[in-house]
Amino acid sequence: MKFGTIASGSSGNCLYAGNEDTHILIDAGISCKRICEGLKEFELDGKDIQGILITHEHTDHIAGIGVLSRKFHIPIFGTEKTLKAIAGMGNLGKIDSGLFQPIQSGQVFSLGSLTVDSFSISHDAADPVSYILRDGSKKLGMVTDLGYYDEAVVDALKASNLLYVEANHDIHMLQAGPYPYYLKRRILGDKGHLCNEMAASLVNEVMSDSLSRVILGHLSKENNYPDLALAAVKNEVADSLQIQVAPRDHAGFLMDL
Repeated sequence: MKFGTIASGSSGNCLYAGNEDTHILIDAGISCKRICEGLKEFELDGKDIQGILITHEHTDHIAGIGVLSRKFHIPIFGTEKTLKAIAGMGNLGKIDSGLFQPIQSGQVFSLGSLTVDSFSISHDAADPVSYILRDGSKKLGMVTDLGYYDEAVVDALKASNLLYVEANHDIHMLQAGPYPYYLKRRILGDKGHLCNEMAASLVNEVMSDSLSRVILGHLSKENNYPDLALAAVKNEVADSLQIQVAPRDHAGFLMDL
């Protein structure tokens, strides 16, 4: 299985995972044009995508889903409440309701030759989830957009070979920054986002002999720096673990699990 980020940040998120015969997007929070440009970097095209896994209905995770689904007729997977919220939005254009594939948190299903699992997360959305993908013995764990993590999240991510995890903000930058008070409270709250230190703590709890690489994602442009996020996590984990920060506005490298 391969994994790559097409966009990762507070202004737009789109991830790719797949193998030789199955290709999946996780979220589509940038334009269809940018998604296709990112896929081209991975030697793929929109018509190769067999499903889009949606974590939740916030714009930075679904902005491109309307055009993408209409152009390539791609099934859209998400919880029933998430899909209902998407269907009720007026800024995405008409989406064929037949493309919506409702799932329940914790439901395991096959998408091509990959196995998909999901788990609930704490975020201010209708019914947010994050996803686990498996290809044989290989496991990809992904989690962003959560105000805190608990034992259930740790258990879901354990034994991952590659972990993509949110390191959204540096607390001091956020507190001293230009955001209005209500937005700072939202980000710091239990339904907000993980700070660098919480990301480091989560990685530390998920650590196992299986885990070889960690990708830090969903960094805030205004409230974080890649070097700060990287340093916070490296201070908590073994030197043998490969850690890198996903680029915000362009596709990252395609990685083998």
